[in-house]
Amino acid sequence: MEQIISGIMSITGPQIIMMLIGGVLIYLGIKKEYEPTLLVPMGLGTILVNFPNSGLVTQAGSESEGVLNVLFNAGITTELFPLLIFIGIGAMIDFGPLLQNPFMLLFGAAAQFGIFFTIIIAVIFGFDIREAASIGIIGAADGPTSIFVANELAPTLLGPISVAAYSYMALVPIIQPFAIKLVTTKKERGIRMHYKASNVSRLTKILFPLVITVVAGFIAPASLPLVGFLMFGNLLRECGVLDRLSSSAQNELVNLVSILLGLTISVKMTAEQFWNVQTLMIIAFGLVAFVMDTIGGVLFAKFLNLFRKEKINPMIGAAGISAFPMSARVVQKLASEEDKQNFVLNYAIGANVSGQIASVIAGGLILSYFM
Repeated sequence: MEQIISGIMSITGPQIIMMLIGGVLIYLGIKKEYEPTLLVPMGLGTILVNFPNSGLVTQAGSESEGVLNVLFNAGITTELFPLLIFIGIGAMIDFGPLLQNPFMLLFGAAAQFGIFFTIIIAVIFGFDIREAASIGIIGAADGPTSIFVANELAPTLLGPISVAAYSYMALVPIIQPFAIKLVTTKKERGIRMHYKASNVSRLTKILFPLVITVVAGFIAPASLPLVGFLMFGNLLRECGVLDRLSSSAQNELVNLVSILLGLTISVKMTAEQFWNVQTLMIIAFGLVAFVMDTIGGVLFAKFLNLFRKEKINPMIGAAGISAFPMSARVVQKLASEEDKQNFVLNYAIGANVSGQIASVIAGGLILSYFM
């Protein structure tokens, strides 16, 4: 009984708050089904690491290393876990809609505007340029890329950046409609786009990941770990002779690494590292980056419409973020609300998968600047 009372008395207020935050992450993952594969293990890990004298994390003055610290050093410090996740993501993505409409690549690029906008804002508010770059990448709506960049440039901020990145990815159905409606009219959201189906040859689908890898290697060599692993996963999918490996990458590999990644990130979720004004600013700036990415993509589409006879539904620009396929679904849902016969999903998916490529290249460009 004395040991129980001593343990309870040793818990601090910030640790209790972090445990509650962990409970909220679990709630969002289970009840709301927001990115459950990552939020649930991340939430449980947050609860575990905030117990005083927990053997899960390395304690001050202790000679033994916590098991989560071992996993962190093996999977996050080495950047192994994010890269393995990208193999699975690449195996899941069908670039067919993008190859049918290569024009959608422009929207993937335009929807990275929020990253660079937020970097400037973060610097103005006192973050150094490396920290600001790590915060801005939250706008990519790509958790593994955010972890990869933050671990290189600002490892002390990895916890809040990871939470913000995955939380905002999960909240795409809530955040994006609000941001889209801020800069569009009902008439614009109802613009119809006539879809012309075209076949994409198997050879084209095989060559595409190879070409993207080579181009990325010349434009942003630092992005090659991200782009290369992403495109390797896609090559497994499209080559037609490695279906077993493709299936394993999409299922067993992604599931296992997601569990380890979610639990391991919690090393940076202790009250001492997380509970401060800086963390709240990071979460706020992450939201700014996410919203401005959406708005940037929409405004770019509206700009193009000034010169086009056949108008683009400006919401397609919002699908240029990396949150695949949630963002494309949000755009289609909003289009259907204005006109039940309006079908823009194929264009939205094309922009959405281009956003996956653009986000990792943006991350690579940021790394190239500092390396």
